[in-house]
Amino acid sequence: MKTNRLGKTGLQVSEIGFGGEWLERHPEEESIELIRYASSKGINILDCWMPDPKSRNIIGEGIKENRGQWFIQGHIGSTWKDEQYYRTRDMKYVRPAFEDLLKRLQTDYIDLGMIHYVDSEEEWEQIQHSDYMDYVMELKNKGVIRHIGMSSHNPKVAVKAAESGYVEMILFSINPAFDMLPASENIDTMFADEFDTSLKGIDADRAHLYQVCEQNDVGITVMKGFAGGRLFDEKRSPFGVALTPVQCIHYALTRPAVCSIMCGYDTKEQVDSAVAYEMATEEEKDYASVIANAPFHSYRGECTYCGHCKPCVSNLDIAMINKFYDLAIMQPEVPATVQSHYELLEHKASECIGCQACESRCPFGVSIAERMEKTAKLFGC
Repeated sequence: MKTNRLGKTGLQVSEIGFGGEWLERHPEEESIELIRYASSKGINILDCWMPDPKSRNIIGEGIKENRGQWFIQGHIGSTWKDEQYYRTRDMKYVRPAFEDLLKRLQTDYIDLGMIHYVDSEEEWEQIQHSDYMDYVMELKNKGVIRHIGMSSHNPKVAVKAAESGYVEMILFSINPAFDMLPASENIDTMFADEFDTSLKGIDADRAHLYQVCEQNDVGITVMKGFAGGRLFDEKRSPFGVALTPVQCIHYALTRPAVCSIMCGYDTKEQVDSAVAYEMATEEEKDYASVIANAPFHSYRGECTYCGHCKPCVSNLDIAMINKFYDLAIMQPEVPATVQSHYELLEHKASECIGCQACESRCPFGVSIAERMEKTAKLFGC
């Protein structure tokens, strides 16, 4: 299993992760075995946002034999009240719920302590100076949580977290459909029966988030990568065509700053289906051709870093050059870190001969030669 460095945390996480929310659907022994099976396949990062005792007990049993090999995303503020999930910043519930998490997971530390589910800019500002945030920092200072993360569905909130200086990674909802949607504080907009017909390509706020995270070395782990299975059904997909799990995984993992995608599993066969990504061919990973030819919501004219432009006669890594260009133009001046990373490329945009052979292969009709010219001018080489 390939691993990626999770931003400034420095953790090497498997690019296929384990989203734990379906564990409680099944008998405990069955779910415990599923976690162990995933581990045997090289999966080493697991998200536990769930507050219910059954899910937490299952995870505790599933990881106890090799706790040191797992990286756990444990959420602070996800609590269990009156036999139901209750999201809160009230310390009367937050502290006992987190202590319960440690107890049921049979551990004395959480690798990634997650500021749970902030989708409102107002709430983000409110928690900055609060008993809740004091508690998060207390856990970090004591080593009970090794790193601070945050979960969100709103790119504007996530940008604030990425720029905060103390949030080291973000759990964010990413798939080709959600990437079209403008920022919202209402998660229900992501699961509307129909999308606005005017939506095309990646929303500017979401593209900005990915670039900010990359620039600030804030790693992203992905939730809702399959849009609840909607993208597998051409009748329910906003594109009017079906994508495969491998294509959805590849889309998520090719976004800037993304390190791992949390997939939900009911069976070992579903684990195998996700892990099959590691052996998939380029044709099997190819989401770009599907989206580019979709009857609705085309990404026409936008570089999605899919790599269809390869090979280049001048040996340019066109997708990577485009990433650095997109990252650089976010700022009034090219950030020194982006400039230095660009200069480390073996071949620069200035080496483009303008043959446009790559453009005939681009499924999105990007004017690549023109972008190379702009990039060379921007970076000076």
